[in-house]
Amino acid sequence: MSSSDSMSTSSSSESTESERSKDRQLDGEGTSSGIVTSGMPMEVVREVREDPPEELEESNWSAKDGYGWAAADGFSGDIVSLERVSAIDRVCYGQEGATENFFYTYMCHFSQLHVRLPLDDFTIGVLRTLNVAPTQLHPNSWAYLQAFRILCQSLYLEPTPYAFLYFYDTRPRRPATWLSLISRPSISRLDAFSQSFKHFKDGYFKVVVKEGGKAYFLNADGSAKFPFSWTNNPSRYKDMGMDELSAGDKDVVETLLKFVDKLPTKGLVRVYNSMHPIIDIEGHMAQSGKKNLALFQTLRKEMAA
Repeated sequence: MSSSDSMSTSSSSESTESERSKDRQLDGEGTSSGIVTSGMPMEVVREVREDPPEELEESNWSAKDGYGWAAADGFSGDIVSLERVSAIDRVCYGQEGATENFFYTYMCHFSQLHVRLPLDDFTIGVLRTLNVAPTQLHPNSWAYLQAFRILCQSLYLEPTPYAFLYFYDTRPRRPATWLSLISRPSISRLDAFSQSFKHFKDGYFKVVVKEGGKAYFLNADGSAKFPFSWTNNPSRYKDMGMDELSAGDKDVVETLLKFVDKLPTKGLVRVYNSMHPIIDIEGHMAQSGKKNLALFQTLRKEMAA
């Protein structure tokens, strides 16, 4: 249950996290990451398009030659390759008969949420704990994950799956559809990235794991480190208690609970593209409330001491 990236690195035991994840299941729902069958029914969502400029621009990306827009800083070509999807591909389909290891991602993961490949231990841990594939987790929930990581790293804290999930509930539905993290009232400290995350379903592509990337995405036995395909049984969480957290998780949660006002998820996510992340975080903190800014600066000094 640990994370590694440019601001903090560590490792954790996958077996321990798996056991803890099983203990957290309610209503008898398991955490198997087995591959689902093709043609899983999807919820039909009708919506009126009022797309912001960046999403309208993004809608044309699939017609572009190659994926240079993502390759610039989104992934290493020695680790994965990005491939176009065919007319019959669907993000919820399984991988029966596939001869390569792959999963799907939405374009908004790169363009708006600044997800990078390979995924770090924290992100892999969240997907594994929730038992969902990358496209099965709603983009708004991906935004929470991205904002949580950058906030923790800026405060010299280690982001972990259970510290993150303490702030949210999940309510998986059948037939399976996108899983959303539901903020716990009076506990969650991040506001919503978007009140209505539109148009994301139309733009997606296939991420194929190359030989040089297997160590990042596969376990030693060849199994996936997180579900590559949609699952029928995402994990259900409700009202996680402090007594269910490890000492390290408690430290993270208790530190973040000191913030009074909601923190700006969209502003924190945009910091991934920043040349001066701490300065920009402080700017977003100031906009969300002077108390948040003062506390952020105080905590950074304390944690760095």
